[in-house]
Amino acid sequence: MSTQNPIFIPGPTNIPEELRRAISNPSIDHRSETFVEMFKPALAAVKRVLKTTTAEALIFPSTGTGGWEAAITNTLSPGDKVLAARHGMFSHRWIDLCQRHKLDVEILECEWGTGAPADLFAERLAADKDRAIKAVLVTHNETATGVKSDVAAVRRAIDSADHPAMLFVDGVSSIASMDFRMDEWGIDIAITGSQKGFMLPPGLAILGISQKAIAAMDTAQCPRCFFDFQDMLKTNATGGFPYTPPANLIRGLTVAIGMLEDEGLEDVFARHHRIAEGVRKAVAAWGLSLCAITPDLYSDTVSTVVVPAGFDGTEVVTMAATKYGVPFGVGLGEVAGKVFRIGHLGSMTDVMALSGIATAEMVMADLGFPIMLGSGVAAAQDHYRTTAGSLNTTASNTKNAA
Repeated sequence: MSTQNPIFIPGPTNIPEELRRAISNPSIDHRSETFVEMFKPALAAVKRVLKTTTAEALIFPSTGTGGWEAAITNTLSPGDKVLAARHGMFSHRWIDLCQRHKLDVEILECEWGTGAPADLFAERLAADKDRAIKAVLVTHNETATGVKSDVAAVRRAIDSADHPAMLFVDGVSSIASMDFRMDEWGIDIAITGSQKGFMLPPGLAILGISQKAIAAMDTAQCPRCFFDFQDMLKTNATGGFPYTPPANLIRGLTVAIGMLEDEGLEDVFARHHRIAEGVRKAVAAWGLSLCAITPDLYSDTVSTVVVPAGFDGTEVVTMAATKYGVPFGVGLGEVAGKVFRIGHLGSMTDVMALSGIATAEMVMADLGFPIMLGSGVAAAQDHYRTTAGSLNTTASNTKNAA
């Protein structure tokens, strides 16, 4: 597989040259003032991306899965009830993690291709007269199905029931690429990772924790050590870390957020939407559909394309990698073989997206899909041509491109 080609998996994403340089530095003494001067700005920058002034930001050497584990072990006890919807592979995996920690997970089974069901959450929370439910789990962007859920609607559901449950949100494939408002949406724990919207290699679990979540630590009885919020908060207060930190990734995180803020966060979100719209127009021109069942659910970071009956989405991914050196995402769980996924987040431009669309077309033509070669590229080109210049992102896109 050529390392010169862009990748179109929904994370890890393409790494801009500026970030590759930022993380390629000699080792430093992580107990020195040099680390403090690097670390404190990173925490402050994370809070700006999360759009919070009231929460604390935490960074662990881990991935999003570690962030899930940190969220529940620091705030809950074995036997506590949590409410979650299962509508894709990543919502399923978070549920599985909770069950392994002996939590009592009430699962709302939903069709894959739908989002978090705010109406069902509202009904269940209103019926919870004993207030047994301690937390509601929401996957903001279900990467397996290309579905974006309405987190604000879930918060309204909790509030309408006047329920004290905490709201935990997996924003791994949305934060830093799609609009995310921790304070406004009343989120108690927000979770993301370094390898998606932040355009870095995997290795950082990044969390925002509300004051309510911090208070919940006083009674939480789940075992924790490496992911202990209290240890992290105590040492972070003086710019330190409770154990050896991933210093170069933390340095890279500050640079990455600086790049996003130079572009402007709202322009970052608009760029992702514009690129995603081009991909969606290509899919429509192919005569195919997305896994997300309605347009309001369409993700701006990954498009999950449903293949025609009689074809195998995994073959699309395999041939793209072996013949053309371009990675796409395979279908997972219930949609395995039925879809392939086009990731279009992080360091991504319309020109890069067109190369992925063209590659997907070539592969589908090679496999005998009933598509017209060039149709999707033309549809995306038309969209990008007519919307070029509508965003003030040209300079930063050029800088961000790998």
